Amino acid sequence: MKNKHLMILLSWLFSVTCAAQTSLTVTIINPVQEERKDQPVVVDLSPYDLDVVRAVVTREGREIPCQLDDLDGDCRADELCFLVNVEPRESQAYQVILYEDGRQARYAARTHAQLILPSRDKKRAKNRQDTWVRSITFAPRTKDPYHYVHAHGVCFESELVALRVYYDHRQTVDIYGKPRKGLILEATQFYPDSAQLAAGMGDDVLWVGDTYGLGALRGWDGSRSLQLDSVRWRTQRVVAEGPLRAIVEVEDLGYVPAPGLKPVNMVIRYTLYAGHRDVDVDVTFDRDVSAYRFATGIINVKNSTEYTDHQGLRGCYGTDWPTGKDDGKHKQETVGLGIYVPGDYLDSELPANKDDYTMVVRPRGQSLHYKLAYTSANEDFGFRGEREWYAWLWAWRQSLSMPLRVTVSQ
Repeated sequence: MKNKHLMILLSWLFSVTCAAQTSLTVTIINPVQEERKDQPVVVDLSPYDLDVVRAVVTREGREIPCQLDDLDGDCRADELCFLVNVEPRESQAYQVILYEDGRQARYAARTHAQLILPSRDKKRAKNRQDTWVRSITFAPRTKDPYHYVHAHGVCFESELVALRVYYDHRQTVDIYGKPRKGLILEATQFYPDSAQLAAGMGDDVLWVGDTYGLGALRGWDGSRSLQLDSVRWRTQRVVAEGPLRAIVEVEDLGYVPAPGLKPVNMVIRYTLYAGHRDVDVDVTFDRDVSAYRFATGIINVKNSTEYTDHQGLRGCYGTDWPTGKDDGKHKQETVGLGIYVPGDYLDSELPANKDDYTMVVRPRGQSLHYKLAYTSANEDFGFRGEREWYAWLWAWRQSLSMPLRVTVSQ
């Protein structure tokens, strides 16, 4: 009798365990004759009727880091992400187990994101502010929210690069130069002190003013770009910090992109993966805006040269003061910038003016996608001059056209 009861108990435990997890096989194929490192693999969890709280990814029995992300703020995981290294033409198989119980393992952080407000303690150093928030929305009557957010907006980074998005009508993307690979934002908060500068933790390397900086999205009235002055509610949020990808969003509700157009609600999502210097920009609208046109591009860095394939890829390489002028404290900084707009979203490429290299872009239905990248000449892991930077841009564009082939089976 005892053995019978034991068997029933074990059967029940087995059925509960099975019900609480799902096993998947993810097959990766590299279609090109070149090695690829830190390639993101993203698994949509919506087809599986699970409230996933833990995931384990293995290859040939060895566990690799992975990340679960709640993208819509409902406290349920929507996607699983992991990174792979693949040899030329190689095929790999990964085992994924999704659990409804337990706690997600902690892996070494390779990305970071933060949104900080100035401390109430006014004696705190500029890189020691202590009011960390996940999301913030200011009422329209708040004057100059740009100065109410530390670092002027949400910040995010990989080991290679760090960026911030201004919390104002410009929504400009600004960049930070890293001499060495590593995460620095939590320590510097975009404002390194003298000791951190001496330690090689980098600094702001670009003066952006009213330009696009690196790929800000603006309205377009048919002849010029328009900053985002007509927005009813503006929000910035951190969606995911890491360890493998940082995701931040800028939401503009009641946004009128140009005079005469109906308002639209828009969310701009920036995603940066570990081991990457390129950023995915995914824009969603609450209705079909295929007839609308928008503008993006990159700042025309002083004395910069230009690279373009006239098919959506554009870059520049130049040198300027990071504060806009010689302030006696900073040296001139040399940077390379890049933007790629896929053909489906590219309307036209305009000649450079004194401020910007402009791309007019068109959404498809309710979405718009493009990509950004940059380098600082301060990097000890970067590029020796504009030729190497432009060669990287060309190779980057080619790799984007031949992504990994990913299949998921249950």
